[in-house]
Amino acid sequence: MSWWEALILGIVQGLTEFLPVSSSGHIVIAEELMQTTIEEPLTLTVTLHVATALATILVLWREVAQLFKGTFTTLKWNQEKDYVAKILVSMIPVGIVGFLFSKEIESFFSNLLVVGICLLVTAVLLALSEWLQKKRQMKGHEVGYKDAIIIGLAQAVAVMPGLSRSGTTIATGLLCGVKKEYVAQFSFLMVLIPTLGKALLDAKDLFTGAGMGEMETLPVVIAFVAAFVTGGLACRFMLEIVRRQRLVWFAAYCAIVGGAAIIDAVLTYVGF
Repeated sequence: MSWWEALILGIVQGLTEFLPVSSSGHIVIAEELMQTTIEEPLTLTVTLHVATALATILVLWREVAQLFKGTFTTLKWNQEKDYVAKILVSMIPVGIVGFLFSKEIESFFSNLLVVGICLLVTAVLLALSEWLQKKRQMKGHEVGYKDAIIIGLAQAVAVMPGLSRSGTTIATGLLCGVKKEYVAQFSFLMVLIPTLGKALLDAKDLFTGAGMGEMETLPVVIAFVAAFVTGGLACRFMLEIVRRQRLVWFAAYCAIVGGAAIIDAVLTYVGF
């Protein structure tokens, strides 16, 4: 993989990890468009996931620091411990799915047709959540344990390529009646532990296996920096977008890209 391919993939991952358009789906599409083959995909996966996780911590560092302080500096049950407990509850479904079906899920990551269909599902979820929010004119509430479980189930389903994790969890939270001021922050924080945990497991496999193989250091560094910088910008942007209820534009984008991916997959299948 060349340095410019690493740069493009890093930018794609950084932007789409937080914008509700599916990072995994766009990585598949980007690789298809560039006709590139990644020598060590595990290396790139670890790099990009760590970069976007660190970008989340940077953008939400006050919230992360407050949660850390409130959780570990006192034995009393408080708001911070309660919030962390909800995050842990939300992680259970995706943990089960990842443990039981990781290999089956990975088999879909090279299927452009699956990506296109899942992008269309993302579009429907985004449009529906915004429409119902405006129709009901709900004031909303903070994230409760029931909301955390439902949002966690949505995150578990969103492991499919093309189903945006941020889009699916944010839309689900809004459909549950969670205030838009809280839902995006919870969506970004709830993925930190699973993302870093998965990255650590992948890194263990990486360093106990063949190492970085044929992949050079420079493309890895470029991909990391690109994902970190663009991820931080996209995270800030997305927090504001949710507050202003502008998800419909992303719904339209997902519908267009999803439709194009399906058409391309069908044409390729028939040999056109």
